[in-house]
Amino acid sequence: MEERRYRVDDGGERPRLDAFVAARDSGLSRAQVQRLIEDGDVLVNGTAADKAGQKLRPGDDVVVRIRPPVPVALVAEAIALVVLHEDRHLIAIDKPAGMVVHPAPGHAGGTLVNALLAHCTDLAGIGGELRPGIVHRLDKDTTGVLVAAKDDATHQALSAAFKAKTQIVREYLAVVAPAPGPARGTIRTLYGRHPVDRKRFSSKVETGKPAITHWQVVERLAGGAALIRCRLETGRTHQIRVHMADAGWPLVGDRTYGRRSLPAPLDEAAAELGRQALHAARLDFDHPITGARIELASEPPADFRRLLERLRP
Repeated sequence: MEERRYRVDDGGERPRLDAFVAARDSGLSRAQVQRLIEDGDVLVNGTAADKAGQKLRPGDDVVVRIRPPVPVALVAEAIALVVLHEDRHLIAIDKPAGMVVHPAPGHAGGTLVNALLAHCTDLAGIGGELRPGIVHRLDKDTTGVLVAAKDDATHQALSAAFKAKTQIVREYLAVVAPAPGPARGTIRTLYGRHPVDRKRFSSKVETGKPAITHWQVVERLAGGAALIRCRLETGRTHQIRVHMADAGWPLVGDRTYGRRSLPAPLDEAAAELGRQALHAARLDFDHPITGARIELASEPPADFRRLLERLRP
């Protein structure tokens, strides 16, 4: 067990315990410190603290005990991964269609997390558990760039950057039908659960979180379809699929939000694809530890490329 010791400066103010430790230890967030206090792993003058808001006095001795991460009840599986970038803090992969990101009912194995547990031999743990930290998710049938953190500090910093949209570039390619009339545009809506079907999301809600998608037509295709590029300013669940569908341009092959019937050429192409035509093509961000600019790109997979070839005049 690692112990980190801090002393409250003489003549200073009387800070809260959780705020004092978080300010002194760059590797711990205030929420993490509060969990450590609850677990009895923060001592003040040799006695376990019981309140995060405990006021410290000048000269107090604070010890933070950091226990090694414990294995989680997840099985490491040797699943092949296409790695776009990896260092000791994070890993970025090119996710294939059909891979669920996180274990869930009905998907206990074969997920990206299972694969990362086997691939990453240098995990430092997230939240006290020996597991990768998924920063953002892609739907099971969406392909492309996805990043995961190997340690708490990286996970917190990346999650905060994604939430704040700080220097984050996220671009997707999608095939929609019918095609938008304009060449480009921006969709700004409120966003939330569908008022009737709670398994779906909707941009036609009276209250919800803001959602912003910038889009432009890359290529007009046969059957009234189009290849479009979307840049996310926010990252709501199913955001592109919902925004495009609610605007009247649903993704080809989207069984949840798409059209039930398509013209013959499109219908056959969608059936061959067997999933929504959505690919995470680009992800750029500042490395939260080194500060280096990370620029990641993924070419559309073979099934997406076949769809485009079928629909090109």
